[in-house]
Amino acid sequence: MSTDKFRDLIVYFNGQYVPWDQANVHVFSPAVKYGASVFEGIRGYWNADKEKLFLFRLQDHMERIEFSQRVMRFGEIAPAGPLCDATVELMRRNNFKASVHIRPTVYLDEYGESSARGPVGQFITAIERGTPKKVEDGVRAQISSWERISDRCMPARAKSNANYNNSRYAGIQASIDGYDAAIMLNSRGKISEGQGMCVFMIRNGVAVTPSVTSDILESITRDTVIILLKEMGIEVQERDMDRSEFYDASEAFFCGTGWEVTPINDIDGSPIGEGKPGELTMKLQNEYFDLVNGVTEDTRGWLTEV
Repeated sequence: MSTDKFRDLIVYFNGQYVPWDQANVHVFSPAVKYGASVFEGIRGYWNADKEKLFLFRLQDHMERIEFSQRVMRFGEIAPAGPLCDATVELMRRNNFKASVHIRPTVYLDEYGESSARGPVGQFITAIERGTPKKVEDGVRAQISSWERISDRCMPARAKSNANYNNSRYAGIQASIDGYDAAIMLNSRGKISEGQGMCVFMIRNGVAVTPSVTSDILESITRDTVIILLKEMGIEVQERDMDRSEFYDASEAFFCGTGWEVTPINDIDGSPIGEGKPGELTMKLQNEYFDLVNGVTEDTRGWLTEV
């Protein structure tokens, strides 16, 4: 991959704003050796009419990275407030005039072994990123042969870098098999989540999504979608989901910071509904984009203007 697009980027790295090629983590650090790091994915949406960048649920994301540090037993906790401030300043220094993807990371630094709990380092990166075409067109999904990690073996609800090897396997296998995305089952054989995104189905007019005790990440986008669906008058059930239910769904979609609201057109080669993005899914998608882009009024304080 060409590094040209990164050359002018500024990165927040351990209290300083540095050129991207000066943000280096040591090869002996537990972060490199053992994957001892936690992160967030945050979107910033550029509204050209208002000439403003809107960061979506910044405070909530940084509070979750605090939680992830605690549950991963970091001895020092990088607090949410300064991380929020550093993110806003990073946006200003990079002078973004386009939508961006922001990735704050807190990691174990220096030369510790696997049981190390500190010292803690932190960095924040941001790159321009628009909405991919799959969000409009929908995707084909596969029920993966790779099982979602259980809370009995890893803290599944934490956003830990190490957890994402589980998602990586599922995503690679789906691609090899000719699909766009994977859906993983948990250790009880119930639907858990996609390869780094949550999943919903519409069945008999009801929106259904796995509960937070289904070994899912406690997703901020999922929470947003549940609130929007209820405001649209749609009943939402958070419960165990069987694989076979999906084949009878009229609509289905993924949601996440990166995936936004992405329709699922078929699962395992079996069409969902008419095999194209569903009416309710697209209505929800419109509501979501109006919210994150600052088109509709922000009544909850979810948008941070830059």
